[in-house]
Amino acid sequence: MESALTNACRIKIDNFEGPYDLLFHLIEKNQFSIYDIPINIITDQYMDYLFAMQQMDMEIASEFLVMTATLLHIKSRMLLPSRKEERQEEEADPREELVMRLLEYRKFKDVSVIFKQRETEWAKVFYKLPEIISYVKKDEIIEMVPGELQRVYTELL
Repeated sequence: MESALTNACRIKIDNFEGPYDLLFHLIEKNQFSIYDIPINIITDQYMDYLFAMQQMDMEIASEFLVMTATLLHIKSRMLLPSRKEERQEEEADPREELVMRLLEYRKFKDVSVIFKQRETEWAKVFYKLPEIISYVKKDEIIEMVPGELQRVYTELL
């Protein structure tokens, strides 16, 4: 099970690392506001992309299919008329949860870019573990004649 989870974290298909990456790309490409996503258009484009990727491995495609199901569910909730009782109870926009997930995804994506830059920058730095240097302090009294001090000073100059 752990290997499937590890592989799921490394999914990268045609510049898309996961279903949210593809969804976010479609929103940016169409220049839609993330707070007002036209679900009909996005769902159709998302499904077109998945149909074009039919050669994908099912483990990889499953995450994209889950997102497709979520988009279709939201689309159906927006298209079908609901009862007045249900409307009053459930006035929240069905896209709200998706927007929250996309905003959270964007935060992680932005932070990952920063971490990648730091990794590249700090990969050039080598560290050495601290070591203890033994040093014995000795108080020595040096006797020097003023003439000798003058001679050493002139040599230094």
